[in-house]
Amino acid sequence: MERIEHHVSFGGSQEVWKHNSTTVNCEMNFGVFLPEQALRGQECPVLYWLSGLTCTEQNFITKSGVQRYAAQHGVIVVAPDTSPRGKGVPDVPEYDLGQGAGFYVNATQQPWASHFRMYDYVAHELPAVVESTFPTNGARSISGHSMGGHGALIVALRNPGRYRSVSAFAPIVAPGQVPWGEKALTAYLGDDRQAWMQYDAVELVAKASERLPLLVDQGQDDEFLDSRLRPELLEDVCAKVGHPMILNMREGYDHSYYFVSSFIGEHMKFHANALT
Repeated sequence: MERIEHHVSFGGSQEVWKHNSTTVNCEMNFGVFLPEQALRGQECPVLYWLSGLTCTEQNFITKSGVQRYAAQHGVIVVAPDTSPRGKGVPDVPEYDLGQGAGFYVNATQQPWASHFRMYDYVAHELPAVVESTFPTNGARSISGHSMGGHGALIVALRNPGRYRSVSAFAPIVAPGQVPWGEKALTAYLGDDRQAWMQYDAVELVAKASERLPLLVDQGQDDEFLDSRLRPELLEDVCAKVGHPMILNMREGYDHSYYFVSSFIGEHMKFHANALT
């Protein structure tokens, strides 16, 4: 573990750390905001944030404005990179596969299988690293944007009892039914669509043993709304099985961090109420 960035922000500390991951077999970065309470040694709850396609840990920590609200509520916020990276990590020229596009799955196909195990990294290794390094109290929530919204939903739904709350901005809710997901899941998992279902929020909600409320915000002017996101599929299955879901359709908003930063305060309040 090595701290490679440190910035004072709203009385707390926005930091970036790097460590050698045994899960994805390379060096990984993650951002962590420590509120003033954590700097004093007080144990705090943690919100994990998963970013979208092409992002690193930097996008969320520099564009969302989350630090103001994390400081207000006394919540540690952890934002990992979206994929393994480095010279030995496979990649392709396209933005929606390879480095920057881990899709939060455990790849089983070559050349991806030895590094692209982002599900295990986010669900298991990263929390273990965070909770052994920083003053945490064991309470966790998770959120994300786009591909990261997909990641947040599936990690929460597959691990009942682990998270106090889950939310997403413009998530990919049914990757097997949209181009982004079909491309990534075919490459990482192969052609067996049954294997894809473990990473599909719509399928997971239908079988969920825990009714953890879902909070989803979606911009109505998002260019990917109808072709790659399709939140109505998640809304429909939640209504069918009685799973609690709040879907906020935001008029005029697009897919960018202008959208995320506009409503991150509401999401932080939602998580803080569950965490504290």
